[in-house]
Amino acid sequence: MLTEDGKHLYVSYDEYHNLIEKLALKVYQSGWQFDTILCLARGGMRPGDILSRIFDVPLAIMSTSSYRANAGTMQGNLDIARYITTPKGEIAGKVLLVDDLADSGHTLRAVIETLKTQYPPITELRSAVIWTKQVSVFTPDYSVEYLPTNPWIHQPFESYDALRPAQLLEKWKL
Repeated sequence: MLTEDGKHLYVSYDEYHNLIEKLALKVYQSGWQFDTILCLARGGMRPGDILSRIFDVPLAIMSTSSYRANAGTMQGNLDIARYITTPKGEIAGKVLLVDDLADSGHTLRAVIETLKTQYPPITELRSAVIWTKQVSVFTPDYSVEYLPTNPWIHQPFESYDALRPAQLLEKWKL
């Protein structure tokens, strides 16, 4: 649900999963076949996992981080992991890069440049996200929703960002 001022987008679990299914359909209907899904941790892990199950292909993971300040709301320096975790040795062939959104677009652009220059076994690379913001400097190959007002997206699992084990103890009275 987008707020009236267009500055916040609140997404329920049902909406989130429906959007991932719509993303799967966009990729499927394009006719492009790929060997591996490479998700960007953390935002791309949930969509990557679901797409990996739907397309029945291995899931590889690359860790990136730029949102750390102010409980993850302010973008800082981009860190890209030096290694990719993959179940089949080295990542190769046709790869679908998955993240949750193209926000500024800087992360996706930098990761794609890294993959193209440092991973020659990748023969073809395409990108898929749920949301693309208008301010993004990068346009993914596949995207479900274009957000012209560039809202802050409140994803359904973000409540865990502030939840700590002591609060769970209190909640579950264990």
